[in-house]
Order: sequence, then C-alpha cells, then structure tokens
Amino acid sequence: MSDQTPAIREDKKANESKLRLLKAPLLDWHLQTFTAISHWSKTLPDETLPPPDVQTEKTTGSEQQSAATGTETPDVDAGVFKPLYPTDFDDITDFGAIWSVGPSGHVPAIRPRDGRGPGDATVVHGTRGPAEGGKIGERERRKMERRAASAQTLEIVPAKEQKTPAKKASVSYADAGVDISSGDRSKQRIKMLARKTFNKNVLSEIGGFGGLFGLDLEKFPNPVLVSSADGVGTKLKVAFELGIHHTVGQDLVNHCVNDIAVQGATPLFFLDYLATGALDPAIIETVVTGISEACRANGCALIGGETAQMPGFYSDGEYDLAGFIVGAVSRDKIITGSTIEVGDVLIGLPSNGLHTNGYSLARKLLFEVAKYGPDQYVNELKDKTGAALMRTHRSYLAIIKKLCSSEVVSGMAHITGGGITENLPRILPKGMGASIDLASWQVPPLFEHLQELGNVEKDEMLRTFNMGIGLICVVPAEKVKKAKAVLNRANERHCILGRVVRGERKVSYTG
Repeated sequence: MSDQTPAIREDKKANESKLRLLKAPLLDWHLQTFTAISHWSKTLPDETLPPPDVQTEKTTGSEQQSAATGTETPDVDAGVFKPLYPTDFDDITDFGAIWSVGPSGHVPAIRPRDGRGPGDATVVHGTRGPAEGGKIGERERRKMERRAASAQTLEIVPAKEQKTPAKKASVSYADAGVDISSGDRSKQRIKMLARKTFNKNVLSEIGGFGGLFGLDLEKFPNPVLVSSADGVGTKLKVAFELGIHHTVGQDLVNHCVNDIAVQGATPLFFLDYLATGALDPAIIETVVTGISEACRANGCALIGGETAQMPGFYSDGEYDLAGFIVGAVSRDKIITGSTIEVGDVLIGLPSNGLHTNGYSLARKLLFEVAKYGPDQYVNELKDKTGAALMRTHRSYLAIIKKLCSSEVVSGMAHITGGGITENLPRILPKGMGASIDLASWQVPPLFEHLQELGNVEKDEMLRTFNMGIGLICVVPAEKVKKAKAVLNRANERHCILGRVVRGERKVSYTG
C-alpha cells in the first residue's frame, strides 16, 4: 500500500491547486469551510471495502477506470458521505463533494493508523479528481472550470475605510436651562439678606443641609412648637403683569405669621421656597428682599430655603412662592378657642384688601369681564386696578401680642381663603355658632365692585373674600371694655361684628 501514497498525495496537491483558483474574495467564505475537499461520514475497515470488480485501487500515479463498467454510483442520500458544513450551493456535489462521485466509483484513500508506520494503514473512502469521460464527472469539471475562470476576473474591492465618528459636543446643565453659576451668585446675595434676620438663636449659616435654631427655654419654659405653610396664590399673576415682586415676599411671611399668631405663638424662624423656569437673579433678589424685611418686622429668622430652576415647567418670567414658619408658645398660653362660651363678643379688625385669597375670581372679574388694564384707574375702586390688587397682606402679630398679654381673648381667627364663612367655625367649640351683623362694618369699595361686576351672590362673596375683615377676635363679654382699650391705645380700628350663639358650628348673617 505504501506505493500508493505518492499518487494520492499528487492528486491531493492537484485538487488543492484547483481550489486555490476559486478562492476569490466573494467565494472565500464558502471554500474556507472545506479545508479538505471532501470528508466521509464514516470510515470503512478493510474487510468492508467493495470487491475489486466494483472499486479498484490505484497503485500508480495515473487514474484507472472501474473494473466493472456500469457500476452503480453510490447513493448520496444513503449517508455514505457528506460535507463538514452545509453550503448554499444548489448541488450537494458543488465544491464540498465535487470529486466524490462518477462512473468510476469511489477511490479509496490511505490514512495511517495510530502508532503504525505508513505501510500499515487503514483504507478509507476518500476522493480524487472526477473520473475522466464520465457524465457526472465531465459536467462537474466544466462547472469547476467556469467558476475558476469567473473567479480570475473578479475585481477585489478593498474594504471601505471606516470613518472615525465625529466627537459629540458636550452637553451641560446650562444647556438644559439650569444656570448653576447664576444660581450660585443669587445664593450669595440671598445669604446677605438672610443674615440681616439672624439672632442669637440661629446656630447655622445659610447653605447648610439644614438650618439650626436654638430654643430659648427661659422664654418658653414649657414650649410647644407651632408650624404652618402657605403660599401667595394667583396674586403672583398680577405681580408678573405689573412687575411688582417686592411685596409678594412680604405677603408670604405675613400670611404665615398670622396663622400661628392666632394660636398664641411667637414666630421663631422661616423658610421659603421659590421655583422658576429661568432664573432671573434680579427678580429673585427682589422677592427675597421682601421676605427678609417681613421676617425682621415679625422677629423671625430666615434660616433657609430653596430656589429651584425647572426649565419648561413654568412660563417665562413666572415663578411660584411658598413659605414655612415655626413658632413657639408656652403650653399654658396656647389659644385654641376651647374656652369660648355662648355670649362672647366677636371683634373684627380690618384687612388691607384681598390679602392673598380670592385672586382667581377677582382677576376674572376685573380683567376678563370688565376688561380693565392693570394700570387703569377705576373710579369705583378709587385706585388703579393693579394697585388695589397688590396691597400687602397685613401682619396682625403686634396687636395679637398685646391682646394676648392682656388676657382678653379666648379665640382668634385669621380670615383667609374661605372668608368669614369658612374660617370662623374653625375655632368654635362643638354646639356653638356665630351670628354676624353685615351692617356692622363698611365693606371696602373693591369688594363691592367685584360683586357688582359679576353679579356675585352675597353668600359666595362671604365664603370667597375676607370682605374687609382680616382678623376676628373672640372676647368674653366681661372683657370687651378692656379689649377695646387695648385696641384704641394701639390705634387699631375695630368693630363689633356679633356674638357667639348656641347652635351648629357655622356662621349666620343678619343685616
């Protein structure tokens, strides 16, 4: 068998030479899957080889025809052979098994056995070139020649040069509409405004994670903390229209101060929240200036706050404003209204306009129904529209302290959103109501004109606006004279509105 090895090797070299012609770029991936021209699915031992009359081994370098002419071609589908990998050629004999079949039949190949010399080998089914003259072999030969010729004419196109992607522009927080640098500059100015309100109890600087405040236990030996939060409402819309931003800061503080003062509390510290779309440092500073001034006037420290930039959330030139206050009162000085009795007298203190409530209806009536301009003088108002709407919310802290120190009040109600109708019952004990004489005070022209413009029902007016009364004090009948004296000494205008009556916890009106 050793004399067959050179011939088989020559055939193998010839086959590999033909394949190299076909390794054009577009076909290369097909041909690389067949590093050997054909592999058989199983190895046949010597004793299972076909008899000599079916298949004759070549002992020389020249090819021989099968001894038995007309021998049937092996059945491809019978599993005798197959390519290592599937191909997308239309014929199973293409490339992978192109020389495996023909009239001459299969040609055995030699594979050395492990541990044995070349002379002692196992005969296995292998491949040689297609048998000359055979119909199938001739057809495959021509097909191979055509493909080889075609491959020689293929133009090798170099791969496209990959372009280095352009470096993307860096996007910053400022590109998204948040100007951190401008915000930092505003914070520095706000710090200076806040420091003006500090007292010995403030233990921290503006800019920390939290404001620190030490409670004076000598002043409040058995302290109770009182807190509140509120906003300015749509009064801000008028401020935007007129460009008046100073007074809304004062409105905010005074509203919150009154809410805790009516319970007997002394304001300790305040925090603000201001949110806007695009930060305008000048406007922010103006608003905080108003907050700072009101805090100093009410004796509370501005120890912190938040200025939020939220692009796309608020319209250009607009912002929202809210405040948070904490005060303290000794436990035995708390005023809740629990000591109110039937027959107690209701004393009203005047407001300074709408204060911070009812602006949605007021704006609709004045700007949409009457179509007044913000700077238009209106005879019925005895003022310009904008000026009448922007009057500052009063702080009642000073007069409340005097009334409390005189121990003449059993309850107080801050008249805000909901008017007298909704706010006075909040301090009345169960089983008690209030009777108020509408003729007991002069309703300011602003409220009268609003009612006329919209033909608003009286009950609707009384549960929407303060109607000129910003604070109601409940005074025991026997202390009314003393209370009036306190009010007169303070030059505080006031009127007797009515009395506490037995009944449901609600307000009834007469006059």
